[in-house]
Amino acid sequence: MADTVQWGTPRARAVLATTVLGSGMAMLDSTIVNVALPRIGAELDADVAGLQWILDGYLLSLASLILVAGSLGDRYGRRRVFTFGVVWFGAASLLCGLAPSTELLVLARVLQGVGGALLTPGSLAIIQSAFVRDDRARAIGAWSGLAGVATAVGPLVGGLLVQLWSWRLAFLVNLPVAVLCVWLARRCVPESRDEQLTGRPNVTESVVGALGLAGLTGALVEAPARGADPLVVTAGLVGVAGLVAFVLLQRRGRDPLVPPRLFTDRTFVLANALTFLVYAALGGVMVLMVLQLQVSLGYSPTAAGLASLPITATMLALSARSGRLAQRIGPKLQLVVGPLLVAAGMLLLRRAEPGAGYLDGVLPGVLVFGLGLAAVVAPVTATVLAAAPDRYAGVASGVNNAVARTGSLVAVAVLPAVAGLTGAKYADPAALTDGWQTALLVCAAAAAIGGLLALGTDNDVLRPTKPGRDCHSCGVDAPPARTRA
Repeated sequence: MADTVQWGTPRARAVLATTVLGSGMAMLDSTIVNVALPRIGAELDADVAGLQWILDGYLLSLASLILVAGSLGDRYGRRRVFTFGVVWFGAASLLCGLAPSTELLVLARVLQGVGGALLTPGSLAIIQSAFVRDDRARAIGAWSGLAGVATAVGPLVGGLLVQLWSWRLAFLVNLPVAVLCVWLARRCVPESRDEQLTGRPNVTESVVGALGLAGLTGALVEAPARGADPLVVTAGLVGVAGLVAFVLLQRRGRDPLVPPRLFTDRTFVLANALTFLVYAALGGVMVLMVLQLQVSLGYSPTAAGLASLPITATMLALSARSGRLAQRIGPKLQLVVGPLLVAAGMLLLRRAEPGAGYLDGVLPGVLVFGLGLAAVVAPVTATVLAAAPDRYAGVASGVNNAVARTGSLVAVAVLPAVAGLTGAKYADPAALTDGWQTALLVCAAAAAIGGLLALGTDNDVLRPTKPGRDCHSCGVDAPPARTRA
């Protein structure tokens, strides 16, 4: 039965382990591939655009379908859709590991993103619906920290696997994890759904949104090499038209994929805007950092992965505490300070250039960067979910995940061109270092703007509901004053 799991019990640990394994597998794969990019490029003879598509093919399908996936979980059962997504993700990972060419690897990555879309929002929605209300913020904080560790540890795991045998292990490692996750889900996770939902989900809206994102992504990735040729212009126009049509369908539809009511809450809107900017900055830096360390500073794949280990340690040590602190004092302070620390860490990473040592060129930046992530990740996730009605837990989680993945998608598509990295320039240490310096400035600015936006959020969103207060803004730790619609 949903909403009966209490923190500290064996059932709670099992539910948390299941959701962390599933979402962590998808998050890990979004970063584990980064450290393998130089080897993938060399073996498959891929240029910068090819490497971008290997990353963005996954992010594109993930961001495009994550909204309808959250709705599917609310409608047909969050555990059921989550489990199906884990199985799909594992099968697609096998295809990635066997891909003989760049084109087939991109196709397999697109399929892998479909599985990621099915399982990612379900993990948070399961926690939101399964744990008793008083324990939700703490559970979300633990989930954020552990799943965030999976993201941060990706480069290290990727480096070890690449050096152990091949970049293909970066995908094949998902198979045993998927098997364990499915076993735990079937034994330990309670099923839950929104009983008020009827009829079929609106797949048309999801397809329109996917076409919009695909068109814009294609135009942004291919424009630096192709210029304004008919293919790029057509893709851009299709992208803009698709996204405009998607918004109109949400506003006028009878059963919209994303209920417009969610966006009447200022805190929900601002927290998602912060998410977009911080994850765009994070995605851009993590992709280029492993390239900079390997190509320009001469690190091995494993050493490049180890370089980011302080981020992992900081997230593991502080994220759950950050979630509890946000519930006690309100999230605004961390939502402002966290992104500013992320920006400061990125500026410090500009020291990571040829000739710099790890202690003076890399370590200060990754330490401050990790502190910023630990400060902001759990509070922003809890804030988004608390600002939405409980019945929209899956949709709210899907929106936040879609926003985060779209941020990374846009960064990977745009940042190389902004930094002057086109063609095979990523293999030139001097050109890569110049691009790295420029990219860090852009990403730091994005993160800092996200922190400033948080000044407009409601600091009481995680606190117990006051009498007479609209329960649309109930905190995750408080009983509703009335039934939430």
